[in-house]
Amino acid sequence: MAAATPALGVLRKAGAAFTVHSYDHDPAGGASYGEEAARELGVAPERVFKTLVAEVDGALAVAVVPVAGALDLKALAAALGGKRAVMAPPAAAERATGYVRGGISPLGQRRRLRTVLDASALAHTTVCVSAGRRGLEVELAPAVLADLTGAVVAPVARA
Repeated sequence: MAAATPALGVLRKAGAAFTVHSYDHDPAGGASYGEEAARELGVAPERVFKTLVAEVDGALAVAVVPVAGALDLKALAAALGGKRAVMAPPAAAERATGYVRGGISPLGQRRRLRTVLDASALAHTTVCVSAGRRGLEVELAPAVLADLTGAVVAPVARA
């Protein structure tokens, strides 16, 4: 049984189907935690999604996008009915979610933030997202992820 995290608690409580994957996180592995996860798990980067916290018109929000791409801030703002989005400071993201950078999960956050899941997720049977700590990923159906996070599904990633 994998380590308990709030994200895994949400999945268990919901009775959702999921698989936990773990790997040894390398602190010297570089800045991209998502790319490290894809490489270590042997999963295509298009199926591994990173959780990014941004401010949309001054309010924190979450974007879940493939590690193979980048967040389109204008598209994120539009998906949430806002005018402007900027990346949130890491300390604000950690405070709001209760997770550390590189381990922020879209599930089980301290404060539930408005969430947008990139539409590309729907092209896959399952996707991987952080399970709440570095080196721990959870694989689940994108529809389950959208449902449990209350996410809007919209194209918010760019290559």
